[in-house]
Amino acid sequence: MDDTHEFVAKLHDTQNKDERNRKRQRHGNSSENPGKKLPGKQHSTNK
Repeated sequence: MDDTHEFVAKLHDTQNKDERNRKRQRHGNSSENPGKKLPGKQHSTNK
């Protein structure tokens, strides 16, 4: 029974960390604000 309690506690801790990371990294999603990201190099001018 103690193992089950430890598993649930660890699971909740992991879920909390995942949610915090998602909230912190949300600004990087291109679907929400594509205008704020810098454009990548499409063509190289050095030949």
